[in-house]
Amino acid sequence: MKGSIKERSPGRWAIILDHPMPDPVTGKRRRKWHSFAGTKREAQVECARLVTLMKHGGYVEPQKTTVGEFLDTWLDHEKAAVSPKSWERYAELCRKTIAPLIGHVLLTKLKTSDVDTAWTKALTSGRRDGKGGLAPRSVHHARRVLSKALKQAITWELIQKNPAALSKPPKIERKAMTAYDAVTTGQLLDAVRETRIFVPVLLAALCGMRRGEVVALRWRNVDLDGRRLTVVESAEQTKTGVRLKPTKTGAGRVVDLSAALAEDLRQHRLTQAEEQLRLGVRPDEDAFVVAQVDGQPLQPNSLTHEWVRLLAKTDLPRIRFHDLRHSHATQMLMAGVHPKVASERLGHSRIGITIDLYQHTMPGMGASAAELVDAAVRKAVKPKA
Repeated sequence: MKGSIKERSPGRWAIILDHPMPDPVTGKRRRKWHSFAGTKREAQVECARLVTLMKHGGYVEPQKTTVGEFLDTWLDHEKAAVSPKSWERYAELCRKTIAPLIGHVLLTKLKTSDVDTAWTKALTSGRRDGKGGLAPRSVHHARRVLSKALKQAITWELIQKNPAALSKPPKIERKAMTAYDAVTTGQLLDAVRETRIFVPVLLAALCGMRRGEVVALRWRNVDLDGRRLTVVESAEQTKTGVRLKPTKTGAGRVVDLSAALAEDLRQHRLTQAEEQLRLGVRPDEDAFVVAQVDGQPLQPNSLTHEWVRLLAKTDLPRIRFHDLRHSHATQMLMAGVHPKVASERLGHSRIGITIDLYQHTMPGMGASAAELVDAAVRKAVKPKA
């Protein structure tokens, strides 16, 4: 197996490799051409490296595919492997964040320095409206998606290593979590009690349910006599519509209800049934707990819009609807509920997630543990004679 170099212009070289196997159709000798910029000695070293790779494996044929073209191919491949919502996010990051920065670069020529430069530019001037840079978290997501795409490129033998995986991720400062305390939550419930958003607020603030779980809940999954409900589905809204899917962890969970909450839901069911019967709709066990007047399911985005509209009419602090879930978690832990119990109620896959997210609400737990252990030990110590 041979290789040679040919100078095209000062500092520009062509590396020609003789392929060990002739063309299967014509039987003629095959050659692979690579472009290289550098000194003659560097070109010779690169030629030797490519010959070794071709001989022992790991050789990647030169291609004219750009990063942007590859990302489009990868998105088509990934569409069947992830949820529609995730795919929409991947496509947005690839086409609106990554491609404008490095989409023109040849895939085989992409270097870690190119990727690092792209992230720096995104942080300083990456907004599409020209008003500054993207948030570090947005750049972090873009880096994660690019790294995943390039990992597939390695599997497809288009490149040898992943430049994005070696790039430096932006530093992300965790924002302080916004949540209501018990008093503010009570004020909220009083403020929205006579509105259609009352039950969604109850389920989020007193059960820790996610927005998608709230709008996907059906009456067949609510046991008012046993005072519990089962979360088995979640609604996901994409540009093409709303679909029901398994919960985030892929497993259902049981959420116990207080007596007062069970009674509120019982009254809501009676009112809802009367309202739908007047329209000629006969509700059954498949009916949604949170629904439109005619019984049709409520869209997640509609719930968010209604939440923002009604909250603006109050004097309460402005928080997201999802922050009601955070409020429930915070209140549980501050009341002394064990993190394991809180984790199961919230539907976290691991207790570590709960502790990591809400450790700021447990500042006194260490001191309390110290006192409890100390008291137990001292009680076991025999008194001096």
